[in-house]
Amino acid sequence: MAMKMVEQYPLYLYFISLLSATIFFYKWLTLKKIALRNLPPSPPRFPVIGNLHQVGPDPYISLRALAEKYGPLMLLKFGSVPVVVVSSAEAAREILKTHDLVFADRPFLSVANRIFYKGRDVAFARYSEYWRQVKSMCVTQLLSSRRVQSFHNVREEEVALLIQNIEHPPSKIVNLSDLLAELAQNVVCRVALGRKYGRGINGNSSYKILLGEIMELIGYSRSMRDFFPLLGWVDRLTGLNARAEKAAKEVDTFLEGVLRDHPSTVASNNGHANKDFVSILLEIQNTDAGSSMDKDCIKAVIWDMFVAGTDTTSSTLEWAIAALIKNPHVMVKLQNEVREIGKGKSKISEDDIVKMNYLKAVMKESMRLYITAPLIVPREARQDVKVMGYDIRKGTQLVINAWAIARDPSLWDSPEEFRPERFLNSPIDYKGLHYEYLPFGAGRRGCPGYHFAMAVNELALANVVNKFDFELPNGERKEDLDMAGVNGLTLRRRSPLLVIATPRVEFGLICSNF
Repeated sequence: MAMKMVEQYPLYLYFISLLSATIFFYKWLTLKKIALRNLPPSPPRFPVIGNLHQVGPDPYISLRALAEKYGPLMLLKFGSVPVVVVSSAEAAREILKTHDLVFADRPFLSVANRIFYKGRDVAFARYSEYWRQVKSMCVTQLLSSRRVQSFHNVREEEVALLIQNIEHPPSKIVNLSDLLAELAQNVVCRVALGRKYGRGINGNSSYKILLGEIMELIGYSRSMRDFFPLLGWVDRLTGLNARAEKAAKEVDTFLEGVLRDHPSTVASNNGHANKDFVSILLEIQNTDAGSSMDKDCIKAVIWDMFVAGTDTTSSTLEWAIAALIKNPHVMVKLQNEVREIGKGKSKISEDDIVKMNYLKAVMKESMRLYITAPLIVPREARQDVKVMGYDIRKGTQLVINAWAIARDPSLWDSPEEFRPERFLNSPIDYKGLHYEYLPFGAGRRGCPGYHFAMAVNELALANVVNKFDFELPNGERKEDLDMAGVNGLTLRRRSPLLVIATPRVEFGLICSNF
């Protein structure tokens, strides 16, 4: 019958032959192109799971170990997702400067998408005109140097309250972790939301517990759907979907309350100068007909600022104070500087801090050794690109191991030691221009809140070390202080920082008693 068909339709065989040859030639060219593509080096991988089995509970440590063997630009496969891991300053510079626009996108992250209103925020939104507008608004209205300076009275009042709470604790042992978290929350709530919201994110759950849950969900508990799209149903069995849904509902309940209780705003002649961030967002929504500022956008941006401004700020301060306690010689040197410049004042002002070079060095060194975001939030390639001679395909995710770069012995002398002196008379800063040091990231997707964060950190640290000397409870030796972290989206201390704080006795006060 086939022969009869060929005889009846002589063009049929010709067409089939031509089609087969075309398909064969296309596949040959494609396979040849793939074979010749110069991909970054990769460790051996298992079928289906790829390299997931090689990533331990502390991914930044596991990835550094792999990079030491396979190089600073390394291609891994997490399930079906190709992931390039960057572990050197040179590679980070090429990614974040030369090809910043190519890698300006964010991958789809299931849990973040649920908690941050389907990517309507700044941190997790896809790269788009919407994202550019919202980020610009956040920088202008909340995070610029001018706006940060306008909040100085809020910082001073809340730091004074922190000092009071340390000086008069309910028990002899002070939980600095809780007090620093409360400080960060109070500052952010006042400047962003217009007032404090107490210790709870809603009537039933502590904000610290909720933030910890969210950081864990977004950071380490990646959805099965993110790596294996066909196995998304597994997230229901593991309880990940239920945890994310519960957290998202608690967040939304809190934010609905913020908007409901917020006083109505009316445009004023002085613009946004004296208004909190929520008032500004609501005013833009009401007065700008062309704005994309709907209710979900407002809630997403508020929550973004709240999370970024509280968790990383309090964690950074906690790591810094813990490092000082563990290194008493550094603590003494810092206290000497602060107390000398402060000239016996009970409160250190922001004008005083401008002169405190060692204080700034201590903060920088703490953020190097105990970086709160060891793996910068993943990016995604928007097109095919060549990096350091290697071909990276569109859609490849990119992870920068800032922790590994900050401990690279080829860049840092004795990188595992806490030595603030390395930053004295050094041009290296945290503003995203030095790729060996990326506590706030860099490029378009770098954190724009470093002015805000550092203003709180430096003022709080200066006043704490000016006012108090610290010991550890239960006879624990300072050199034995546990500095282990718990990994999530940010790196937090594994155990709370418990101390015995002794107020410094002024020399003048002693003399007056004689």
